[in-house]
Amino acid sequence: MAFKNNEQAKAYWSENLSLMFKLLAIWFLVSFGFGILLVDVLNEIRFFGFKLGFWFSQQGAIYTFVALIIVYAMKMNALDKKYGVDE
Repeated sequence: MAFKNNEQAKAYWSENLSLMFKLLAIWFLVSFGFGILLVDVLNEIRFFGFKLGFWFSQQGAIYTFVALIIVYAMKMNALDKKYGVDE
């Protein structure tokens, strides 16, 4: 399960880091942006009877985090297969 050459290993880690930074940016936007910075603006909108800013602070960030974990696992499995380092 080793890489064929050093360039392939660098490309793999480059794609891995790119994916991680994108997912972390989404997580930061949802948890800090929607849950803290934009909470007053989002509280004007109702979601299942709750203010949307409150919902993002209490539930939305957690749901998003779990979804990001699932997306990361699926994308990394595909990336592993692409570079031939899957199990």
